[in-house]
Amino acid sequence: MISTASRALAASSPAELWDRVFGTQPVPDDWLVIATAVVALAAVGPHPVWRVSRNAVTIAHEGGHGLVALLTGRRLDGIRLHSDTSGLTVSRGRPTGIGMILTAAAGYTAPSLLGLGGAWLLAAHHITLLLWLATALLLAMLVMIRNAYGALTVVVTGAAFLLISWLTGPTTQAAFAYAAVWFLLLGGVRPAFELQSKRRHGGAPDSDADQLSRLTHVPAVLWLFLFHAVSLCSLIGGGTWLLGL
Repeated sequence: MISTASRALAASSPAELWDRVFGTQPVPDDWLVIATAVVALAAVGPHPVWRVSRNAVTIAHEGGHGLVALLTGRRLDGIRLHSDTSGLTVSRGRPTGIGMILTAAAGYTAPSLLGLGGAWLLAAHHITLLLWLATALLLAMLVMIRNAYGALTVVVTGAAFLLISWLTGPTTQAAFAYAAVWFLLLGGVRPAFELQSKRRHGGAPDSDADQLSRLTHVPAVLWLFLFHAVSLCSLIGGGTWLLGL
């Protein structure tokens, strides 16, 4: 059965649709904001759950590589997402220079910065706009996916955002949007610590931090510090916006 929200949306004029998407929505209750933070933390904390939920962080990570590659004038050949939550973004262009450096640095910082941007939109009460922007970004990313598992994860994630924005009312939209943004802010912190642990034990010799070290002659540990700084500052800043402090 089609919900009241979807029937109203289908019957809307272009002006009404514009106002619905770009207008503001009611501020959710404090308990909902806190509850969604707890749900997001539960998705990031326990390792068995994180093994599944980390796929969403990988989408943001590889999407960050791809978006910055395009913005810096590189040619994006494709993106692959794997069932072990790893990913690969292939772009063409100069193998050195600022474009390559920014592209390599975008992966570990993308989830947190996307979360920060999402927190800013929610603080401005643009809940529906956030859901539609997320859907548009995922649709654009789908065009560049080059493997079946990657396509499946992006389609499922995009469908969730689309259906929530199309079929549900303000409270459900707010709950989903806040949970998603909290997840990006919290989930953006953990990968840098995981990378640090792997490198300490001799793993991940070709990680983003190591590639950046070779490109810039700056020690990989300093790039790891940058990843930590961006993720933690984004969590603090975004969390402050979400909690209305």
